[in-house]
Amino acid sequence: MDAMLLEYLPILIFLGLATAISAIAVGASFIIARQRPDSAKASAYECGFDVFDDARGKFDVRFYLVAILFIIFDLEVAFLFPWAITLGKIGVFGFWSMMVFLAVLTVGFIYEWKVGALEWE
Repeated sequence: MDAMLLEYLPILIFLGLATAISAIAVGASFIIARQRPDSAKASAYECGFDVFDDARGKFDVRFYLVAILFIIFDLEVAFLFPWAITLGKIGVFGFWSMMVFLAVLTVGFIYEWKVGALEWE
């Protein structure tokens, strides 16, 4: 049991060093930098423009559609990493099941492209 816990020691050392370095960096910024914000720094920042409308305005549906499509295809890439690592163990069945998965996603992507879901006017 101790040998198994000893394998995690480099990870704990790395996390400890990362925490210490980040704490030192944040502490140094408070000590070295001026902490006197003026009215411009304390104001609400919105893309460099003054606020000209209510923040509770409606968004276009296409914004949500593009966001959902990004999440879908981002998850596709997330599934490819473990598949690529274990490809030698899962064999031919795992390879072809992933090819079917990628084919379904490709057909969906082509459909979205043809419908114009990715067009921004």
